[in-house]
Amino acid sequence: MIQPLAYIHPQAKIADNVVIEPFVTIHKDVEIGEGTWVGSNSVIMDGARIGKNCRIFPGAVVSAPPQDLKYKGEPSTVTIGDNTVIRECVTLNRGTALDKNTTTIGSNCLLMAYVHVAHDCVIGDNVIIANAVQLAGHINVYDHAFIGGTSAVHQFVEIGAHSMISGGSLVRKDVPPFTKAGREPLSYIGINSVGLRRRGFSATTINEIQEIYRIIFLKKYNVTKALDIIEAEFNPTVERDEIINFVQNSQRGIMKGFGAV
Repeated sequence: MIQPLAYIHPQAKIADNVVIEPFVTIHKDVEIGEGTWVGSNSVIMDGARIGKNCRIFPGAVVSAPPQDLKYKGEPSTVTIGDNTVIRECVTLNRGTALDKNTTTIGSNCLLMAYVHVAHDCVIGDNVIIANAVQLAGHINVYDHAFIGGTSAVHQFVEIGAHSMISGGSLVRKDVPPFTKAGREPLSYIGINSVGLRRRGFSATTINEIQEIYRIIFLKKYNVTKALDIIEAEFNPTVERDEIINFVQNSQRGIMKGFGAV
């Protein structure tokens, strides 16, 4: 259903059962999957690739050119997975040729009102980003992460799977998987045990994750020493190896431990 007061470029690719409300503007190089709803006064710009059964609320701007002075107008994209909700006045900038050439939002995500996702970010599946969170360029947010409202995330930061960041946080360092982060400067405040239980992690696995992070964040070891101890004392598991790989590959360094100065 396309309202007559909407503008859709004749070359845009709109699937069946898409609902486009009045005063929507859809540019030429756009693809929208079946069952998606686009609310009034949204703007879907060139390069948007929107999946099935998404909901895009009024005032959202999808696939605007990046706010990057190095961007020279090259073709690039924003890709949104299936069943993702983009709330009011969210802005999603497309990628740049100097990095991934695309910005990616996964499936089953919720981006609340006034969220900004800058160029070349990669957001995984089942991610929740609360109101007015601001993501700079080149950020990776892994599956099932939660970012609290009004947080600001520095460019190139990595936010691990199943992590949870307190509202109002300034995120300058990487946040490892399965953790909770808060305070200023951003610090480890425990593991996301409630979220892990809800997603079916066993008590044994949760306890092991907690013990691993005690070594990393509470025992006053440097990171290299902590990882050596973890590899020596814990049998390989998916979760152990995910933590080790994340910390080893961190380019900006991980957040502080509890009580660190």
